[in-house]
Amino acid sequence: MQVIVFTGGGTGGHVYPGIAVLQTLQAQKDRPFRCIWIGSETGIERSIAEGLGLEYRAISTGKLRRYFAWKNVTDLIQIFKGYFQARRHLKELKPVFVFSKGGFVSVPPVRAARSLKIPVYSHESDLDPGLATRLNLTSSRVVFCAYRESVKYFPAAAQSRVRVTGNPVRRELMAGDPKWIRTAWNVPAGAKILLVLGGSLGARQVNQLVAQSLQALEGRVFVVHQTGNQWEALADSPWYVSRPFFSTEMPDLYAGADVILGRAGAGTLWEAAATGVPLILLPLGAGSRGDQVRNAELFATRGAAVILGPQDGPDELLAAVEGLLSDTGARTTALRALADFDAQGAADRITNELLAQLSGGERV
Repeated sequence: MQVIVFTGGGTGGHVYPGIAVLQTLQAQKDRPFRCIWIGSETGIERSIAEGLGLEYRAISTGKLRRYFAWKNVTDLIQIFKGYFQARRHLKELKPVFVFSKGGFVSVPPVRAARSLKIPVYSHESDLDPGLATRLNLTSSRVVFCAYRESVKYFPAAAQSRVRVTGNPVRRELMAGDPKWIRTAWNVPAGAKILLVLGGSLGARQVNQLVAQSLQALEGRVFVVHQTGNQWEALADSPWYVSRPFFSTEMPDLYAGADVILGRAGAGTLWEAAATGVPLILLPLGAGSRGDQVRNAELFATRGAAVILGPQDGPDELLAAVEGLLSDTGARTTALRALADFDAQGAADRITNELLAQLSGGERV
């Protein structure tokens, strides 16, 4: 049985799209694969992979910072240690290729694969490539990207190796029960549902906006709020429910939601596109490389989302929610724009290309 190694992590956005590709490869009945994930010892990728029953190999990792910090020195030691650990795993496993979903976790395994002449394929979810993708670029035979606009962000010499496929989304997200939310939390009859997603690690700015807006939203929309682990539950209300993190409930949450409020991470954007839920976005700007701002602007330009600024408050949020719920034209435009991303086909497009590469044939 052929072995495929997946790597990536740090956030759910660097894991779940890789899981979608992994599961699509495992579904090939005429070509069984043994799929293994290489990630950090304690990162979110480990809990996700092991929770799905996947084989997992842990390595030491260090964060790739864009600013000076003394911890860069100790983290560099961990990165080198992780490189040799990954190299040892790859020599043992002898995979036919390594698939990298990015994040700082992916750099040591990708470099180790290159040293062993193991083919590497990478995927970038954001509009423009992050640091890990840029570091992994020279080691990658092909880089899959989410948007046609992404190609121009790669060096001219590398653009022939870039394939536009979209961002893969797990199939189970499209099979949710739209009535589950209403039954689980006794949603008032006829109430619309606002799903608030701060990402796998939470989002303080999103949480603060919800806290400030609950009084204005109560009686207008039922709020289901993923807060992250570092946020205390808000006041009890028959129109509000919160949890630190949702996992197996996500298909039902997407199926039941009428509008989503969240950051503009690629995972949230493409999962909303796959499930057809219009977006209100509060992208992370300060302290980041600006990728979420650019992601959000692309979705807004196409009519799939409304953007809120860091200074916007309850009035602006309420106007955005009611606009996407009561303005038939705006909602229809958003739903059509979301469908145009064709998120449900991304995992198949990547899998077809990988299988073609394995067969030595032309890409499809």
